[in-house]
Amino acid sequence: CHHVIVNNWSLGVEAPQNVIVISIPTVFDPNLAPEGKHVVHCYTAGNEPYDIWKGMDRKSKEYKALKEERAEALWKALERVIPDIRERTELTLIGTPLTHERFLRRNRGSYGPAIEAGTAKFPGPKMPLPGLYHCGDSTLPGIGLPAVAASGMIAANTIAPIQKHWGLLKKIGLWG
Repeated sequence: CHHVIVNNWSLGVEAPQNVIVISIPTVFDPNLAPEGKHVVHCYTAGNEPYDIWKGMDRKSKEYKALKEERAEALWKALERVIPDIRERTELTLIGTPLTHERFLRRNRGSYGPAIEAGTAKFPGPKMPLPGLYHCGDSTLPGIGLPAVAASGMIAANTIAPIQKHWGLLKKIGLWG
């Protein structure tokens, strides 16, 4: 279950906190959370300004306050889809560009590559070095959990095309 919230179309999709993406992966795979619970992943469209976070002490009161302040746009978007989300939430984990920089080792906390629409394409799974393939948010089809999962499938199918899959399934008696 995925939703995209655009707060103000006249600001454009590049305006910070204007485009919010909501993904609820437990709708498709209930095993991702305890029984009767859901996981909700909500994020801005990869354009959170790094400079407001740069140099902040992640343990400071100022950092915590800025996280809460910047998360408010996410909460408001979530409430458009699930009006009582705040009352139902049991655990909240707020990430920032500093979170991405620290745990994902992303330059300036980036979220996928900065490819301007119409100027370039996301690279596919093949690399110049034979036998080396790549997938993830820096490859086709791009950023976000569903796109990253699809990039893994694209890489796998590049290595072993679907016809090979069918052949193997036939060989072990699970297809045709």
